[in-house]
Amino acid sequence: MAELAALEDPRARAVNEKHGDDHGVNLGKLRAVAKRLKTQQDLAAGLWATGDTAARLLALLICRPKAFTRDELDVMLREARRPKVHDWLVNYVVKKSAHAEDLRRTWFSDPDPVVASAGWALTIDRVAKKPDGLDLPGLLDQIEEEMKDAPERLQWAMNHCLAQIGIEHPDLRARAIGIGERLEVLEDYPTPPNCTSPFAPIWIRDMVRRQS
Repeated sequence: MAELAALEDPRARAVNEKHGDDHGVNLGKLRAVAKRLKTQQDLAAGLWATGDTAARLLALLICRPKAFTRDELDVMLREARRPKVHDWLVNYVVKKSAHAEDLRRTWFSDPDPVVASAGWALTIDRVAKKPDGLDLPGLLDQIEEEMKDAPERLQWAMNHCLAQIGIEHPDLRARAIGIGERLEVLEDYPTPPNCTSPFAPIWIRDMVRRQS
C-alpha cells in the first residue's frame, strides 16, 4: 500500500477521475508492479479487502482467477463500483472462471444496472465466441425496447452487444444496423480521429469492412 501511495500522480488522478475512477496511479506503472509480484492469490485477497481502487486493480492483475468461488465473484462484482475495477474484474477474472456462464445468467437481469452491465459484457463475449444457445433475435428485441432509456453503463454494454451481433452475424446485420439508426444511441459521441465511433451502425460497418 505504501508503494502504491508513492506512485500517486495528480495528473493521472485528474485523467482517471474524468472516467469515474478515484485513484492516481498510472496503469503502466501498476502493471509493472504486478509483473514483479507475479501471481499471489493471498496478497490479491488482502489488497482487494482494503477497498482502495488502485489496490483492487493490482489485486486483479496478480490473482488466480480460477481460485475464486462463484459466490466470491458475485460479492466482488457487487462491490466493484468504479468503472475500471468493474471492467478488469469481468474481463481478467470472471471470463477465465468456470463460473462465468452461471454468473452471466444471474447478472443479466439484475435490478442493479451496474451488475446487469456485467451480465451483458459476458453475453457480448458469448455472441463473439460461443453464440450457440443464445437467443440473438431475442437479445435484439430487448435492446430495441430498453437501450434508449437504460442507465449509462448498462446502455453502453447493450450498445456493444448490438454492435457485436451485427458484426458477427450477417443474417442479423441489417436489423442490428436498423435498431442503431432508429435509437440513435451514442450517435453524437465524440470520437478521436482514426478511432471507430461507438455508434452501432458505424461500428458495425467499419468492422465488417476491415474483416473483408
